[in-house]
Amino acid sequence: MRRKAAVAGHFYPARAGELRRMLAQMVLPKEKKETAKAIVSPHAGFIYSGPVAGAVYSSVKITDTVVLLAPSHRPIRPTFALMTEGDWETPLGTLPVAGDLAGLIMEYSKYVRDDPSAHLQEHSLEVQLPFLQFFKPEFSIVPISISYLASYDELENLGGAIARGIRELDKDTLIVASTDMSHYISAEEAREKDFLAIQKILDLDPRGLFDVVKREDISMCGFKPTAAALVAANDLGADKAELIKYATSGDQTGDYREVVGYAGIRIR
Repeated sequence: MRRKAAVAGHFYPARAGELRRMLAQMVLPKEKKETAKAIVSPHAGFIYSGPVAGAVYSSVKITDTVVLLAPSHRPIRPTFALMTEGDWETPLGTLPVAGDLAGLIMEYSKYVRDDPSAHLQEHSLEVQLPFLQFFKPEFSIVPISISYLASYDELENLGGAIARGIRELDKDTLIVASTDMSHYISAEEAREKDFLAIQKILDLDPRGLFDVVKREDISMCGFKPTAAALVAANDLGADKAELIKYATSGDQTGDYREVVGYAGIRIR
């Protein structure tokens, strides 16, 4: 199955040349690239969150395999929906699904199901791909869409399954957690709330992240993918996380009364 680009022309340009030119303005080509277990990257329209995504992608070495964890903004049947075969299309080319790793993750987690339909209209994973392709045209992906109903125990199980699959294949793999931060509150309030969550990520504390988002009512749409990514990264030996860039939509629009927050974080 080929998953066609669903939000090209909306979240980012639909023409390859225009998209490359836009990405070139958002990345930092001279930034030192580090090996990383995982990153956290936003998924709004590129005019809003692109500079944050560009900064974090500029800071890491892109591996031959990338696991993408993204929240589903629509109800999906399985708790975790992945694709085990096929490819994904963007204006910059097509990317094959890494069937070997996808199959292992599904084998090691009873909550994961092969469900391509869960991905057809979801933007939160798709918008990560052009940034990856800008730096590395050829690689394979494991796309995983996460239900908003997922419990912490289920996320811990998924993170463990991802780490186990990566270790078994013994291939360098980057995990990408797709999330925006606070939604539609003042920039001042967003920063206060967002840094409660960011600190838990920097502490490599997935349970703490899950709990603080719930307790403080932080409208971070991808905190569950981020928690699963942290579990996997910790299992793979992560010992450091760094905030690469934080911004809000107000930094692009000039309106700080009602913003969305964006954070780019590298986990090593």
